[in-house]
Amino acid sequence: MNLSSWSIRNPVPAILLFIILTAAGLFSLHKLGIQNFPDLDVPTILVSASLEGAAPAQLETEVARKIEDKLASVTGVDHITSTITDGAASISVSFDIDKDSEVALNEVRNAVDGARADLPTEMAAPVVSKVTQGSSALLTYTVVAAHLSESDLSWFVDNDISKALLSAKGVGAIKRVGGVEREMHVTLDPALMAGLGVTANSVSSQIKAVQTDASGGRGTLGGGNQSVRTLGRLDQPEQLAGLAIPLTTASTATATRTSVRLDQIATVSDTAEERFAYAALNGKPVVGFQVTRQIGSSEVSVAATVRAAVKTFSASHPQVQITEVIETVTPTQDNYDGSMHLLYEGAILAVVVVWLFLRDWRATFVSAVALPLSIIPTFIVMYLLGYSLNLITLLSLSLVVGVLVDDAIVEVENIVRHLRMGKTPMQAALEAANEIGLAVVATTFTLVAVFLPTAFMSGIPGKFFRQFGITSSVAVLASLLVARLLTPMMAAYLLKPSPVHVTQNGPLMRRYLAMVHWCQTHRRSTMLLAGLFFIGSVSLVPLLSTSFISASDTAQTTISLKLQPGSTLAETRATAAQAQTLIAQMPEVTQVFTVIGDASSDASSSTVNEASLTVSLTPRGTRARSQSEVEAAIRHKLGGLPGTRVGVMGMGNGQSLDVTLASDDALALNQAAAALIKDLRTLKGIGNITDSSSLQRPEIHVRPDPVRMAEQGVTTSDLASVVRVATYGDYATSLAKFNLPQRQIPIRVRFDDSTRSDLDALGQLRVAGRSGAVPLTAVADLSLGAGPSQVARLDRMRNVTLSIELGSLSTGEVDKMVQALPSIKNLPSGVQQIATGDAQRMAELFTSFGGAMLIGILCIYAVLVLLFHDFMQPATILAALPLSVGGALLALLITGSGFSMSSVIGLLMLMGIVTKNSILLVEYAVVAYHNGMGRYEALVDACHKRAQPILMTTIAMVAGMLPIALGWGTDSSFRGPMAVVVIGGLITSTVLSLLVIPVVFTYVDDLLLWLRKHLRHRQPQ
Repeated sequence: MNLSSWSIRNPVPAILLFIILTAAGLFSLHKLGIQNFPDLDVPTILVSASLEGAAPAQLETEVARKIEDKLASVTGVDHITSTITDGAASISVSFDIDKDSEVALNEVRNAVDGARADLPTEMAAPVVSKVTQGSSALLTYTVVAAHLSESDLSWFVDNDISKALLSAKGVGAIKRVGGVEREMHVTLDPALMAGLGVTANSVSSQIKAVQTDASGGRGTLGGGNQSVRTLGRLDQPEQLAGLAIPLTTASTATATRTSVRLDQIATVSDTAEERFAYAALNGKPVVGFQVTRQIGSSEVSVAATVRAAVKTFSASHPQVQITEVIETVTPTQDNYDGSMHLLYEGAILAVVVVWLFLRDWRATFVSAVALPLSIIPTFIVMYLLGYSLNLITLLSLSLVVGVLVDDAIVEVENIVRHLRMGKTPMQAALEAANEIGLAVVATTFTLVAVFLPTAFMSGIPGKFFRQFGITSSVAVLASLLVARLLTPMMAAYLLKPSPVHVTQNGPLMRRYLAMVHWCQTHRRSTMLLAGLFFIGSVSLVPLLSTSFISASDTAQTTISLKLQPGSTLAETRATAAQAQTLIAQMPEVTQVFTVIGDASSDASSSTVNEASLTVSLTPRGTRARSQSEVEAAIRHKLGGLPGTRVGVMGMGNGQSLDVTLASDDALALNQAAAALIKDLRTLKGIGNITDSSSLQRPEIHVRPDPVRMAEQGVTTSDLASVVRVATYGDYATSLAKFNLPQRQIPIRVRFDDSTRSDLDALGQLRVAGRSGAVPLTAVADLSLGAGPSQVARLDRMRNVTLSIELGSLSTGEVDKMVQALPSIKNLPSGVQQIATGDAQRMAELFTSFGGAMLIGILCIYAVLVLLFHDFMQPATILAALPLSVGGALLALLITGSGFSMSSVIGLLMLMGIVTKNSILLVEYAVVAYHNGMGRYEALVDACHKRAQPILMTTIAMVAGMLPIALGWGTDSSFRGPMAVVVIGGLITSTVLSLLVIPVVFTYVDDLLLWLRKHLRHRQPQ
């Protein structure tokens, strides 16, 4: 039985079904999280290896290469990226996007375990972990407490605040910025140490041996069992100065065992660690913390939860002031609000268009009901699949609003037309629903054929389009359910008989039919003009810029400052303060938050020569200059900072282009990078160029003399230990520690700062030898040298990445200019360019999109063949597709928009809508033609009957897209190109389709008649 007829005669099941779907959809909507973009969830495993004090070149050879070689055998690896700094090697292993992250974690862990035997024995076991938290901070707070010292405030953040916030749902990590940790310093007197012949590392190891608790042993006193514990730790840090430790003095040929109090040979102080991290707000030093979310959690929900937790925590700690200074949630919330407003506006405009054409509030109400009942059930599938309300899913729903109401418009308009023939509402609903049924089913499955293949695109773009394709397809299928079950049934019971039985054609319809007549009588001219239009459209493609994601205006930008290696924290602070002063003078700047170094690392690996300034701008609607213009002004202001590499980049995507060179030959790589940088400086329109290749940092080289060492009975390891402990302290794992109720305080033994700043004093450090202590210069030579401050590796080769700020240009434009440079065309032997970043994603996007479009067109054709039982007429319908391209590309060119992911989404939507309109026209003509009407009469009748619903849906879609294309409301940098594509393509395709498709129909029909005639003649008599 016909589904619509059954629903009209049995309304209760359909009503009950949609009540259930609506309730479940609203429940699912409440559960969906709000995000900016979908979580890509690229399987990424991080291997962290540390060896305090080791130089980058040493770590590369002894650690990174050996781990990388083992990782190379793991299946499904996309890239292996290593960053090696002082004392730390971080190896990031990214896998193909479909790789199971738990399997990847286990395989990487097994590979690292296989390399463990080849790693240095003094190095702690590498830590293998899965990346489970967002890459950027969601919220940043500063903490002020007048009653706490800086070290106590830092511990308060690390302990109390972290405990309170990490329990909040969705929080991935709490990271302190600025501040220092408490530490006990035992500063040795070089003269006394030399007189006693005692080394710094022997004092450090003896303190650890004495200042410790140990367990072991068993007692049976009183007939019971007791465990025996040796309690040697001091109760209070103040008692450390009086601690007596045994030492073996070796100032003479005869070694002597003795004991000394620490305060006899050193100054003991309860202080803070050496400062290697710093934070400031508008130039004032602060201690703060950053909150990152777990992957998969809602940005808006996590931010709300954290803010509530901070409010509760502040209420219980009134003496502590916690202030939110930076947040990245507002752009996400604005995009959500903007997308929801777009949904509402599109729905309202669609309803208004229906009323303007039909002038019947009952028919308008029936059409309007279809919108929420098509969208709300979609939330059920989104919730079950773990999707979120993000730019992609909301954009897909916003776009299909016009499509969703289209089915209802076609149904209702057809029913109203039958009513005006004098039929009763029941009779009109039954006959009209039966008449239009095939067209509605065909258009719906055609749209699914367009959208669904995008869900299977590969790579990073596939992660974006998967949610788009599934969400759009489900919404369209829901609209089919509404159009076949609910709309005819509501029309049958709500509409009233129409007193008007004959309608006169208006002036617009008369002109249109006259144009149809002209096109039918001038078929060749019509096809020639359509062909020229298509050729002209294709010629516009080279004129368009390309990018992956358009740069957005988030009212926040980040400035990176990099001083030469070897710069002190004080020098970096001074440069950052100078930059902050210059930036603060700009009227668009509201605050500047400065971070130097990493408070979670140690002093040997913290990059104190680099600073990051987060600049907050006034809201987009309140400033005269755009964010890109403000960033250009910042570049100009900071261009004069001496000896500083400056990078200015917004918080969103599409801000820079990465050019990566890789090679096993470090010298050839550096020469190629230098030549490329020189060529890049000649390009006009780009911003600053940030070079990842490290400058040479100053080093003090201790070169042991094997002969002299052998004579004195000294090893290289002995020398390294003496120098390390005297100048910095022992390894963190080897330091003695105080046990406090909630933490341990390290005891760092070393010489005073004067020893580290005097090469001669370093040479007088005592090394225990066979015949007594000897100075360092007796067994080694000291000199000043240089070495790389950082080593970057990609896929087991050294690499250099040049990050080019796009300025006012697009990714595609800059990439095209870069590829044309002589230094890129003539790379030295052994040096290769590797596609990374937006350039790689852009190539993946267009390659995957081309495949998805081809599959979509084939699916459309297959669906139409099955529905029409004809192999030729579907070609008529597909002829509308090239007619839409010209308007879309022309609109992009006029508005200066580029071809990006949002433009691709617009083209996909355009394919569906254009095909849908074409089906409405051709399906009616085919039915009329087969029922005995003449071809010309059938085409004119189809144009007459279908022009109004096609025009209604086009006007509704264009009206809904117009506010986005004009940039009204929130930042439309992502949605804008999509709206421009839809508007431009719809206008041209609607006009041309209504005129050209009937002509194509006649040519296809002529071909069919010719084939039948010749096949009939060839049949055997």
